[in-house]
Amino acid sequence: MLKINKLNKSYGANTALTDVDLEVSQGVIFGLLGPNGAGKTTLIRIINQIIDSDSGEVFIGGEKLEPKHIKQIGYLPEERGLYKKMKVWDQMLYFARLKGLSPQEAKSKINYWLDKLDMQSWRDKKIEDLSKGMAQKVQFISTIVHNPPLLILDEPFSGFDPVNADIIKNEILELKENGTTVILSTHRMESVELLCDQVAMINRSRKIIDGTIKELKSKYRPEVYSISLEHLKKELPAEWISKEEDGSHHFTLPLSGKSPNELIQELMQYGQVNNFQELIPSMEEIFIHQVKSTENG
Repeated sequence: MLKINKLNKSYGANTALTDVDLEVSQGVIFGLLGPNGAGKTTLIRIINQIIDSDSGEVFIGGEKLEPKHIKQIGYLPEERGLYKKMKVWDQMLYFARLKGLSPQEAKSKINYWLDKLDMQSWRDKKIEDLSKGMAQKVQFISTIVHNPPLLILDEPFSGFDPVNADIIKNEILELKENGTTVILSTHRMESVELLCDQVAMINRSRKIIDGTIKELKSKYRPEVYSISLEHLKKELPAEWISKEEDGSHHFTLPLSGKSPNELIQELMQYGQVNNFQELIPSMEEIFIHQVKSTENG
């Protein structure tokens, strides 16, 4: 759905993007990760043709990015952009018309989403009279009302309470099931774990990791195991720093060149193995480790 080749962008002496390559398959949720100032917003603005790159190419659906593609994209910016004095209905109609919907199409789709998110009673309220969460719902509907094949969401859960965040999460998943490609930029790693099929991380203007959640967790796993032993036959080695609880000894060990089976065989010499589980890193742990690695490098 989206392909980016060797994208570069600088602001004077400050480099925002350096030779960034990305491929986003159709119908996936793609997590775009990175610390503040890494270059994510610049990349998103180039895709949305808000700014131009210095060099490189962007393709949407196999076609080189052109002004006509704006209508194929839905963009929810981190800094929301609603007109506070406008009524909810007028606001949504305005954005729908900007995206090329006829008045009849726009009204039909707006009514659909107002019904779906139980917001019909709010249609004549001014934006300034809404809670932050309700205003976020208005912005979300305005972003997706034209049914774009590519949806870019920058911190979409900001301002939502847990109940409404769950509603929006389910809507994003349903959009994906219906074929929409979603680029999700967020610092909420639990959302990445739950929603994303693929992720890429940018730091200091460069892409530093790229792959599926499964691939990345496998690639960056530390090969350390959580272990629990009981009915000890002999004293544990001093370097196996364990915690005793309810008659069991709990500790972690790296494989250190052994296979898992070899480590289990060694453990059985000391007692009964009740737990032997590999510690798989979370996306948050991978994120922190990779950012620190590039900072130190």
